Amino acid sequence: MPRVKGVDIPGEKRIEASLRYIYGIGSTMSRKILDKAGISPDIRAKNLTDEDIAKINAAIAAMEIPVEGELKRLVNQNIRRLQEIKAYRGLRHLSGLPVRGQRTRTNARTRKGKRKTVGGQKKKLAKK
Repeated sequence: MPRVKGVDIPGEKRIEASLRYIYGIGSTMSRKILDKAGISPDIRAKNLTDEDIAKINAAIAAMEIPVEGELKRLVNQNIRRLQEIKAYRGLRHLSGLPVRGQRTRTNARTRKGKRKTVGGQKKKLAKK
């Protein structure tokens, strides 16, 4: 398994698909990196030479693409900034609710977590 930017990429796949295993690199960015490095996207990752891997690392560095830890840190800083200035989106992040305007009366289970059953809500009728 070749290592690119500190990530083991699968050797059996084409290098174009293998680069997507790096956090922050998608299909379009993968193609741009390979074009800049001058490597064919059809080569299997296990067939790359050390020079090819160095070219890919250099292309990522030259394009100044934040990947892996650096990108995760940037995202967390942005969320923390929203929380500190008490922006609406920051408050939604804090309370664990959907941030982008989705409904919460139903659905939103991914953000809200497992259902919590609330009992004893029925009102008793007053006797005369």
